[in-house]
Amino acid sequence: MHDLAALVPHGAARRDRLTLATSSSSVSRWMAQGDVVLLHPGVLALAERALEWPVRARAAVLWARGPLSHLSALAVHQLVPAPPGPLHVTVPADRWPRGSTGVVAHGTTLPMRPVAVSGLPVLAAARSLVDAWAWAATPGRNPRAASEVPVVRQAVIEAVRTRAVDVDDLRSASDAQRRHAGRAALGALLDLVAGGCQSELEIWGVLQVLGGPGIPPFVQQHAVALADGRRVFLDAAWPELRVAVELDGAAFHGSREQRERDLRRDTALAALGWVVLRFSYRRLTTDPDACRREIEAVLRRRRTEL
Repeated sequence: MHDLAALVPHGAARRDRLTLATSSSSVSRWMAQGDVVLLHPGVLALAERALEWPVRARAAVLWARGPLSHLSALAVHQLVPAPPGPLHVTVPADRWPRGSTGVVAHGTTLPMRPVAVSGLPVLAAARSLVDAWAWAATPGRNPRAASEVPVVRQAVIEAVRTRAVDVDDLRSASDAQRRHAGRAALGALLDLVAGGCQSELEIWGVLQVLGGPGIPPFVQQHAVALADGRRVFLDAAWPELRVAVELDGAAFHGSREQRERDLRRDTALAALGWVVLRFSYRRLTTDPDACRREIEAVLRRRRTEL
């Protein structure tokens, strides 16, 4: 008597491998009883686990004989939540698997060099970010493009912010594909991230407020050593004038505890002669011109004081 769960510890297996480990009649019996289900041609999954994302991901890899890629790989790299919709795999262009649903197979002529993460073969994070970006930029082929664009943008920003990938690695991965959808937009985002933007709000602030006429050049993520030995990083700063602008995200700075931390930090900066201007998400996005005028006024005043 075979222990089916022990035979398929990860929830999915190729039918031929399971047959070799048991017998054809055993596999047929399990299928007839509903203990296992056919997810893809030649790939079986335990019925009670067939809807689990990791099981579906493993089944896609077993069927395609290629690594996870695009958003599916980013989920394994923990750069995005497990996305809804089909799994993505990449295979050599001359070996295109057919005959199944729930998986998008992408062909490539580039070297893949998959890595193992959580026991699954996946393309590297930088390559997967570029692939996911290009796929989200092709609405004619990708029916989920509109919903994937903000997900991939956030993944790029977070991956660089947390140092999961390097901007240069992303540029190299983009250049390796020579021509891909959305390449110019990706380059523009990487320029902003490399310059110090660590969120969509900071990007908005740089483009719509700080980058406007009348605002002199500023330093992003400027480091200041506080009197107690802590180092803080300012979203935008004019160090020679000791003026800083902090862009407060709606979620991150919305709690009482975070507001108190912000106030303590601003007090410590004031003790060092800094003027800190804080702008809420709502003000930045609804009245950027007024925010810009306030910054200009403070900068003019500081020039006369120092």
